[in-house]
Amino acid sequence: MPKNKGKGGKNRKRGKNVADDLKRELIFKEDGQEYAQVIKMNGNGRCEAQCIDGVTRLCHIRGKLHKKVWINVGDTVLVGLREYQDDKADVILKYMADEARLLKAYGELPPNFKVNETLDQEEEGGNDDDYFAFEEEDIDRV
Repeated sequence: MPKNKGKGGKNRKRGKNVADDLKRELIFKEDGQEYAQVIKMNGNGRCEAQCIDGVTRLCHIRGKLHKKVWINVGDTVLVGLREYQDDKADVILKYMADEARLLKAYGELPPNFKVNETLDQEEEGGNDDDYFAFEEEDIDRV
């Protein structure tokens, strides 16, 4: 019986996200593309996204991003619009948090667009409902 001379299985072929920490060039929208924010994950490589033009579209996450880039609710994405279906689109690119903030600073995104809602709430103070103030008591007295 021959010896296995390979280096591993499909997990090795999948690769690692080594390029995540590198700065990449900021990509702006072109004709037939729109900025959107994911509002619901439907599974099976699909999501619902609220586009800048006010239309909620069912988006398909393309194969290049499907298992390599994880897309969550609240993420800012670039979608490619379909000429033949106005209510559907394809996710082309996911913007990282700092890239989305830069887009907002350049005026590409409207001022009322929420970029990473959870981070913004913590920075602004957000809801103080989860904050509890405890008074220090003398342990001997208890």
